[in-house]
Amino acid sequence: MTETTDFGFSEVPIEEKQKKVREVFSSVASRYDLMNDVMSMGMHRLWKPFAVATSGARCGHSVLDLAGGTGDIAALLAKRVGSEGLVTLADINVDMLNVGRDRLIDRGLIKNIRYVQANAEVLPFEDNAFDVVTIAFGLRNVTDKDKALAAMYRVLKPGGRLMILEFSKMVIPVVDKIYDEYSFKMIPKFGELLAGDRESYQYLVESIRRHPDQETLIGMMERAGFSMTTYNNLTGGIVAVHRGVKL
Repeated sequence: MTETTDFGFSEVPIEEKQKKVREVFSSVASRYDLMNDVMSMGMHRLWKPFAVATSGARCGHSVLDLAGGTGDIAALLAKRVGSEGLVTLADINVDMLNVGRDRLIDRGLIKNIRYVQANAEVLPFEDNAFDVVTIAFGLRNVTDKDKALAAMYRVLKPGGRLMILEFSKMVIPVVDKIYDEYSFKMIPKFGELLAGDRESYQYLVESIRRHPDQETLIGMMERAGFSMTTYNNLTGGIVAVHRGVKL
């Protein structure tokens, strides 16, 4: 019997999910910032600086930014680690990676950022290589999240920190219903009108609902080996920032 996994609200063979996710992000790569504005009502521009500020990254650190997309998180990290540090922006999707690289070069951020095409489940880095690992709005698209978390743990140095920024479970019931209405009725429509791509936006909305809630993700991080795990809900739990330490 073929083993399956979620792709939004659908079930697909495990070996097909990565290809389908790649197709989604290749489709939206050039409009990724627009996508984030639509899906978060512009709030991602506040969430990202908060998440990076709590990541533990500081001057001289070596930081891995997974699913780095168009480089927003990497740009913030590059400023924190300074000229003595290094940010590795990694993404499995070459189209996203190219957009991120071009944007960061245009912003003059060329001295302390490198680019690697990499699968979060099978990271091509040595053990104990990074002071901080970050992943923003990417974990929910990973096929095997437990495997990815274990890989993140492996490449962190002892004392290193993981920061995950991801859409999560609303904790305010009334707002939850309003956000559901907006998500399922408006976001795919905006995707069709603004980007000519309703299906990709429909998947992205569904992928949020299939992502583990806050406490479940804490449990997954602890099974991967992380200690001192904690999270902050932002905007009523629309997103959450999870953190853990490799002791």
